[in-house]
Amino acid sequence: MHDAHGSNFTPCLPVWVPRAAVHYLAHTERGQSIRALARENDCHPSTILRQVRRFEQRRDDPLVDDALRALSGATKTMGESDMETKAIDGDRWTSRAKPQEGLTQARIDQEAKRVLLRLCEPGAVMAVAREMETAVIVRETPQGDQLRTAVVDREIAQAMALKEWITCPDASGRIARYFVTNAGRAALRRLTAQDDNAASGFADTRSVIGPEDAWDINAIEGESGRSSRYQVFESPLVGLSRRRDRDGQPFLSRDLVVAGERLREDFELAKMGSQISADATTFMALVPVSDSPKGASAGHLRVQAALRDLGPGLSDVTFHCCCLLEGLENTEKSMGWSARSGKIVLRIALHRLKRHYEELGNSGQMIG
Repeated sequence: MHDAHGSNFTPCLPVWVPRAAVHYLAHTERGQSIRALARENDCHPSTILRQVRRFEQRRDDPLVDDALRALSGATKTMGESDMETKAIDGDRWTSRAKPQEGLTQARIDQEAKRVLLRLCEPGAVMAVAREMETAVIVRETPQGDQLRTAVVDREIAQAMALKEWITCPDASGRIARYFVTNAGRAALRRLTAQDDNAASGFADTRSVIGPEDAWDINAIEGESGRSSRYQVFESPLVGLSRRRDRDGQPFLSRDLVVAGERLREDFELAKMGSQISADATTFMALVPVSDSPKGASAGHLRVQAALRDLGPGLSDVTFHCCCLLEGLENTEKSMGWSARSGKIVLRIALHRLKRHYEELGNSGQMIG
């Protein structure tokens, strides 16, 4: 039984597993020879050998090692007859072991957009503790503080490491630190382009925003009006936190940035479960989809509650700058405000947002 991977080993593996990892497991766990794998995949044996050696070296990475252990665990609980007859139900596991059950390509892609976007921000790193079920993404603020910007399920982090979207230069410590790779940046561009194509109803080859033009939101709008893309690699809050007021203090204090980033994280979760509007009023009227991914509906409701508490005006500027990551100049134009007035209104809104979260206490914390 053969499939797209070109090996009779793959029926017990989900389709998101990289081909090189499939070949590694087929050789090390099922004992298939290098030459047999090469014949099945119509390539030279040296190609398979390089893949096997590379993955063996990558097992020093704790996420890669955990992912391979989970994947090999499925094969060890299945007999040869099971391996030949079991098939993949969509993207899902159908073996009896079912490691990482429910981890589909669609879920990986959806969460990867949120995670990779955060990792592409300046100074961002994913921290993974060996005993923790979740990983966290933190970023150093201009003041030198560590700001948590996202929480990542460990199985998603494992899949991203296996795909080489993230890398850990030094895995010897108790806490491993992961950074986005060039492959991860390319995956983010591809996934974002797919979203844009789906939203427009047709496929095209338009470029997407990269780090070099992250602030030029309108560069790819064409004649279609306001862009619906959110992949700016640094939020307006970070830029404002670097500015100084008349007294030489940061224009936005750390607690205000934390409040804005907390709203943004909930918004990123909400995006996983439903269509997102381009204005706060419409967003507050949207009803979360009942079968949304884990945490998406809760994040949607938290954003709605925060915007409702802010009220008209303040909710609009907060939604555009914190959620849509729209620059202040564009926000001022869309709101009909005078130039340079947006940052004052935004700071007032963030003070109110901070108070909203303080009143919620621990009940309003995001997942993780």
